Amino acid sequence: MSIPMPDNLKYDASGLIPTVVQDFASGDILMVAFANAEAVRLTGETAIAHFWSRSRGKLWKKGESSGNVLRVREVRTDCDRDCLLVVADPAGPTCHTNARTCFGETTATAAGAAAALDAVISARAAARPAGSYTARLLGAGLDATLAKVGEEAGEFVAAARGEDGQRIVAEAADLVYHVAVVLKQRGVSLAQVLEELKRRREKR
Repeated sequence: MSIPMPDNLKYDASGLIPTVVQDFASGDILMVAFANAEAVRLTGETAIAHFWSRSRGKLWKKGESSGNVLRVREVRTDCDRDCLLVVADPAGPTCHTNARTCFGETTATAAGAAAALDAVISARAAARPAGSYTARLLGAGLDATLAKVGEEAGEFVAAARGEDGQRIVAEAADLVYHVAVVLKQRGVSLAQVLEELKRRREKR
């Protein structure tokens, strides 16, 4: 799969162009880096974000060590053609600090919160840290997680029939979390579910 790339780009005196990476699902800015012509070419050919590391003086594929690649959906240029916007689906935390973005956790929107939850689940799936409930769920397999979804759904129904609004919120959060883990096990993200809801809303 390749991505159409803008042409006639204006690189600086060092042969680099600043590149802003945006999360497709949430719209959050994930990181800012630089790319040279080779990085731009590879990004287009592979649909995986590539950059030029000024500190290391070398080409690098984002996530080449961590596995947290950026799967590119679209690349745009600004009106002066001297800056790129890469719209991507992150496979996990983008920042080297293990944060979802290099600008901290921006979860002010529902989409941002969903993307943050997806990122945490992806990180737990990759690292499987001891003591992590998410890692334990993922290790137990799909049937075990589906059973938990059924259990949490029942608890949500019971809460919704009561008068304690905070309990309804808590049980709904438990249910959404377990559904998100199942989605991860099936290779789908919670952000994709929100995108589907957005599509349906726009059709009504």
